[in-house]
This record gives sequence, C-alpha cells and structure tokens, in this order.
Amino acid sequence: MTDEELHAHLIGRQGSRKALNTPVLVIELDALSRNIARMAEFAAAHGLNLRPHAKTHKSPDIARLQIDAGAIGACCAKLGEAEALADGGVARGLHITSPVVSAPAIARLIALNARTEDLMVVVDSPLNVAALGEAAKGETPLQVIIDIDPGIHRTGAPSPEAAVAVFEAIRAEPALRYRGVQYYCGMQQHIEDFAQRKDAIVERTDYLRRVIAALTEAGGAPDIVTGGGTGTHVIDAELGAFTELQVGSYIFMDSQYLACDLVGEGRPAPFETALMIDARVVSANSPGLVTLDAGFKAFSTDADQPVPIAGAPAGALYRFMGDEHGALIVGDAKPPALADIVTLAAPHCDPTVNLYDTYHVVQGDTLRALWPVAGRGKSR
Repeated sequence: MTDEELHAHLIGRQGSRKALNTPVLVIELDALSRNIARMAEFAAAHGLNLRPHAKTHKSPDIARLQIDAGAIGACCAKLGEAEALADGGVARGLHITSPVVSAPAIARLIALNARTEDLMVVVDSPLNVAALGEAAKGETPLQVIIDIDPGIHRTGAPSPEAAVAVFEAIRAEPALRYRGVQYYCGMQQHIEDFAQRKDAIVERTDYLRRVIAALTEAGGAPDIVTGGGTGTHVIDAELGAFTELQVGSYIFMDSQYLACDLVGEGRPAPFETALMIDARVVSANSPGLVTLDAGFKAFSTDADQPVPIAGAPAGALYRFMGDEHGALIVGDAKPPALADIVTLAAPHCDPTVNLYDTYHVVQGDTLRALWPVAGRGKSR
C-alpha cells in the first residue's frame, strides 16, 4: 500500500502520529518553518541571495516554502532532481550543480531549459561546453556556471588556468550564456570545531579569489559566485566572496551538523532538528534491550548510528541489527513497551530521505500533511 492509502485518513486527526505505520519519515512542521525563516533572515541581513540545495529534501513542497521565504530558486545535484522540481511546479531559478555530459542527458537538459525560467548548469570542461553549445543551437540560450574544484578532485576546473580555458570555450558558443562560478567546499562543512573550520575556509576562499581574478583578467568577471553550505554559512558571509548560498541541511539539522559548532563562541546553532524517523518496538524479549522495526533500510549508514530523541530512556543507544531491525539498548533503565514509538534523529539527512517515498508532516502528535519525496532516486 502507498503512504496515501495507509495514512491520508489520519490527516488532521488529533494524536494520529501514533497511528502511523512505521518506520516512517517525519517532519516537525513548526521546526522546519523556523529553520527556513532563520536562514532567509540571515541571508537577507548579509546581502546574499539564497538558492538552497534541494538534494537535501528532494521536495517541491519544501522548495516552495523556501522560495516563499525569499529564496531565488533551488539547487539540484542531478538533472533528474531538477526535472522532479519542475514537474512539481518549481520551475524558476533552478541550478544543476553537477555536470551534464551524456548525449541523452544533454537532450533532457535542453528540454528542461525550454520549460523553465533562469535554469543554470555547471561546466568544468571545454569538451562539455562544446557539446552543450551544439545542443543549444536554435533553442533557448543555456546559462552556464563554471564549477571550480576546491581540492576535492571530484568535479570542477582544477586550476585558475583551467577555469579561464572553460570560460574561453563558453565565450565561443553563441547559444551559451556565462553567469559565473560555483565553489563548494564539501570536505570542510563537517569540521566540528568552528575555529578550525574557519581557518580551512579562509585558505580555500583565498584560492577562490585567485580564480576569480584570473577570470576577471580574461574578461570573465562572474556575476554569480554560488556555493557555501550549512557548515560554513556564517564564515562564508563574513568573508564576502559569494553572492549566493547553496545551504541545504539547515532545514533538517541531522546528527552530523548537530555535532558542529556552527556559529562559534559557544553560541547554540540557530537551527533545530526537524527531520526524524519514527520506529516501533516489535520485540521485547531480551533484558536490557528492545528491537525496533527500523534497520539499514530506514537510515543512511555513512555516518554515526541514529540517535534516539523521544520515546526512549535517557542514555539509550541505538545499534543496527540488520536490514529491517535495530536494537534500542537501555541497560538497567525501563524500556519502552511492545508497540511503543521511538523517535530517532536522521544520521545523514540526504541519503536517509532518499529511502522514503513520503514525508509525514506533523505538528506535535497530529499528522498535518503528506508530501511526496518527488526527487527520490532521481540520480540521473
């Protein structure tokens, strides 16, 4: 059965969260709304545009909330995510942050460009530029952003000289429009200590400035400098190199970001946990632990173990017990009873979200809405 078939009749019914079939992906609506508002206020206060990254939520419903709060569009990691947002009515200001290089994908990109407004896509190779330029001939001009490698060696022009070569290739293609550069320091986002993270970003931003200087000298001064993330947004705003921020995880605040000192000086993070997984006790036959119905298929496994945040005694620990199950280890404390709900924080929100079809949006103990994870699995 679909989530609609299982749960639509529960919407608006007081206490209906407890009746959800588990494991289930839950958004606390009030916390989500506060997170969206706080980042929008931060960006506005610092004169920055906000183009939040939809790879985190993969949801037209959430993207619309962000745009209503002041965002100029949304970033998408893959072409398929951008198509899903456009299909869901978010069809302006989309930016695809990974290169689109195969012939079938380029054809889809050109079609998407024709049915959206202000679509942008990154490039990091003159060969890719030439392919895009050829495909865009006679079509709506395609806006491109030069991706700059911050040292990850994943994507991006690997040097100032390489960035200039990509710019020269763009300039030679009449159907392409050069807009600027992208720079995302993913390795630095989760450095837990604020001072260490700042030192790393200052050094990487100095490099970005050298790339921009080389482009400017070649006639390619960027109108847009897009990048940054939840872990570095405060530092990025202070350094002033970006014109817009690609923050994503702030809306949910998973365990990885909760472990980071986001703002420095011992101040609490301005964002709250808004994404969680409700699981249920399905077996309680062993002393000191109970078994939950949420295992590897319910959480990402590239980070720490999920953390219990409600329904469990203080100090309880979760441990994976296989694909379908997890152990809630309570020691000498009183465990939750059979069929009780235990709520756990997502260990890494992006891949955890990708395991579910639907967000169950709640206020307190009441289900308020079902939002499809429209971009789930759209990795091509």
